[in-house]
Amino acid sequence: MSELAEKILKGDQRSIGRAISIVENDGRDREQLIDEIFPHTGRALVWGITGAPGSGKSTLLDGLIANLRAQNLTVAVVAVDPSSPFTGGALLGDRLRMQRHATDPGVFIRSMASRGHLGGIATATADTIKILDAAGYDLIVIETIGVGQAEIEVVELADIVMLVLVPGAGDEIQAMKAGVMEIGDIFIINKKDLDGALKLKAEVEYVLHLKSNSNESAINPVLLTSATHNEGISETLQTIDNYLARMQADGRLAIRRQQRIENEVRKIVNTKIHQMAEKHLQIDQKIKQWAQQIGKQKQAPYALINSQINQLLKDS
Repeated sequence: MSELAEKILKGDQRSIGRAISIVENDGRDREQLIDEIFPHTGRALVWGITGAPGSGKSTLLDGLIANLRAQNLTVAVVAVDPSSPFTGGALLGDRLRMQRHATDPGVFIRSMASRGHLGGIATATADTIKILDAAGYDLIVIETIGVGQAEIEVVELADIVMLVLVPGAGDEIQAMKAGVMEIGDIFIINKKDLDGALKLKAEVEYVLHLKSNSNESAINPVLLTSATHNEGISETLQTIDNYLARMQADGRLAIRRQQRIENEVRKIVNTKIHQMAEKHLQIDQKIKQWAQQIGKQKQAPYALINSQINQLLKDS
């Protein structure tokens, strides 16, 4: 086992940070490192928390972490931020809002950007979860900004997903989107002191009632919180624990984790195929030539690409 892997297993935060950087940048030693630590994974619980910017996710998470640390549980947070198209850097607002935990050795917080990673931010996040799991953290939290397709892929890596909504920010419409409603397990209406909080809660409950086909046991919890006033935090933790117990009892947790592995294997296979095709077909170098041939109608698009792939298969 490499020295870096050994230090990760001992929970050395500097080594954990270095390993995450290797994953983010698709470093040369990435695959070997993940395979080395893989036998030591599978123990941590993984939360996903998502919602539109300004919904108070980070403040809410800050309060949840404080309660978890009071229970002597260790927590790692991966704040998946939008990348700058120029620098590839991540926004660090989430880390700033959780600064009171910065010096706590039982808390690890990392902002993470996609940086154009070939397998996508979801693949990089999946490997980061393995690193933090092997390092021994009890709970790993994936926080995403927004509820677009990329964020949905990321939170699908979690055992349980919390969708944070806020009244008066257009979340009434966002909440009705099928994709968003499907990924959420627990719906949190934050900033409950604002006008419209009870109305938003009622609307979300109505949509969830329709989704569950009136099966009361299948309806997702909808909570009211005020993260800035530390209201509803302990109730949220209790609801999460109860919901996870239900998922474990009826087998949904095991099914979700199996689906997660299947999705990850599919992504790895797709990435490897893409790399192989890029290497042998030299796509970047030939794409302009192919486009010109198609543009001048000297070649039909499917026929051209199929001929290239068939040649690749013959050569291999």
